[in-house]
Amino acid sequence: MGDEIDGRDGGETGRRWPARRRVLARGAAAGAVAAFGWSPAFRVEARAASSGLPPSFPPGIRLVRQAFRNWSGEVAFDAVWTAVPAAPCEVLALADWARAHGWRLRAKGMCHTFSPFLARAREDTGRLVLVDTTEGLTAVEVHPGPPTTVTAQAGATLLAIQSALEAAGLGLTCVPAIGEVTVGGVLAMGGHGTGVPSPGAGRGPAGRADSSTLSDAVESLTAVVWDPAAGRHVLRAFHRSEPDTAAFLVHLGRAFVTEATLRVRPNVRLRCRSSFDVPVDELFGPPGSGPRTLDHWLRRAGRVEALWLPYTERPWLKVWTEEPERPPASREIHSPYPYPFYDTFPEEASRLAREVTGGAAAVTPLFTGALEQWIRLGLTATASWDLWGWSKNTLLYLRATTVRPAFAGWAVLCARGDAQRVLHDFWSRLRQGLATHRARGEYPLNGPFDVRITATDTAAPDGPLLSAACPRSDHPEWDTVVWLNTTAFPGTPGADSFHHDLEQWMLSHFTGWAAVRPEWSKGWAYGAGGAWTEGSVLTGAWPRAFRAGRGTGPGWDEAVAVLERHDPARVFRGPFHDSLFPSASTGP
Repeated sequence: MGDEIDGRDGGETGRRWPARRRVLARGAAAGAVAAFGWSPAFRVEARAASSGLPPSFPPGIRLVRQAFRNWSGEVAFDAVWTAVPAAPCEVLALADWARAHGWRLRAKGMCHTFSPFLARAREDTGRLVLVDTTEGLTAVEVHPGPPTTVTAQAGATLLAIQSALEAAGLGLTCVPAIGEVTVGGVLAMGGHGTGVPSPGAGRGPAGRADSSTLSDAVESLTAVVWDPAAGRHVLRAFHRSEPDTAAFLVHLGRAFVTEATLRVRPNVRLRCRSSFDVPVDELFGPPGSGPRTLDHWLRRAGRVEALWLPYTERPWLKVWTEEPERPPASREIHSPYPYPFYDTFPEEASRLAREVTGGAAAVTPLFTGALEQWIRLGLTATASWDLWGWSKNTLLYLRATTVRPAFAGWAVLCARGDAQRVLHDFWSRLRQGLATHRARGEYPLNGPFDVRITATDTAAPDGPLLSAACPRSDHPEWDTVVWLNTTAFPGTPGADSFHHDLEQWMLSHFTGWAAVRPEWSKGWAYGAGGAWTEGSVLTGAWPRAFRAGRGTGPGWDEAVAVLERHDPARVFRGPFHDSLFPSASTGP
């Protein structure tokens, strides 16, 4: 059984946070928010609202009326009630209040998501309160061990966590490229970085902090759950060895995790070399076609990323290697975000972008070509072709101010030796689809196609059950995940049908020798209404993808049941969960 923590007697969480460390962490997080220009959308304090206040709202908890916008701007509301708790005990009070009054809560971080788990377009928000974790739930504490771990509250950003770890000589490398995302949000969706273990490396506990999803690095977590004996919500600590924990490691917003403890590793210096040397036909070529495929660099270095702008000839290849000493050709960096040119468009590209979004789709190749030239010039102007520094500084390169297109995303499980085959087959189909649409006068992609490759997570029963990277017991050789993302400005003509056809092809092609799943935070299940609307995929293909190959162990249904059992009143359940989990859509 997990450890139950009341937290109502002024306790901040299940643990006693050192006061000084807590203040410093929160101050650093606030400074990072201000420095990078992020600020909440339109906000009005509840006391200034004229009507519609939530009934009997718990006193002493800050409540605001605030506009909401997801990362791509496709989901937007003028005003949603948003609570700003100062401590986890206030989340308990909110949960008890919501259950008693028939309202719903959803945890909110930096909103760096595209899928509608947090909020759905045109959703009725009349009885919804978002819970902003980014102001009062941001503490970070490093434990030197052994084992070496870090405990972070849900609203702490990856940048704040990695900065604290770096100061202690520790690090995390299984992280997304953007630092201004909260650890709570990354864990909820199964966020990942890029990198596979070196040949011969084991997948023991130490490896969990290195090469799969961030969720797989979790040693324990604390969640808000219903205690039927007490008749109220409590903070309960879930340890990795407990059966129920696996459902919370990637919970898709169906729970409220207030803090997590992650296993970390000694920090490493990473060298990141960029190039545009290899034509796309070679880099994404068939397996064994030559010495310049992506698999070649994956085998040599283990950590790679390829970004191809449609209608151009050469992708941006990034290769990371561990280098204890600075190579003579490398420039040392002491802070993250080494590519400032990637955050903005040059004047010419901005003009072309306006034409593309204004209906002049035929200029899309000129636009993507201008972006490629801008990146090349930027790498030269900032001396960033060859970088070296602590892990966070080379891995975090996207800011919150980066241009925000809509992303589609999938994860393909395969054997390490088949990673190039997955990439080649997908890219060949993608290129074929682009040609078909181009013949119709459509250019469905106007942003980069991005490839990252990781290892799978730890196997069940203690691995994240709903992670796109969870392994299959019937194919233990499928130890690799190829993450495939495409991008386009919201509303791009032909994008939805293009992605529908691409996804349907993936579902039929990656069978027997590989398997495809959704990258939860991106777009998928493309139907007539766009992403997340194809019912046969939502309630058929994806649940089957998580049930397949699990043997007698827990899987999709068991994870959904655990989350339902700990929140029987569905305080943390939204309309989109009803679409994805229809078998559990009726009341208890």
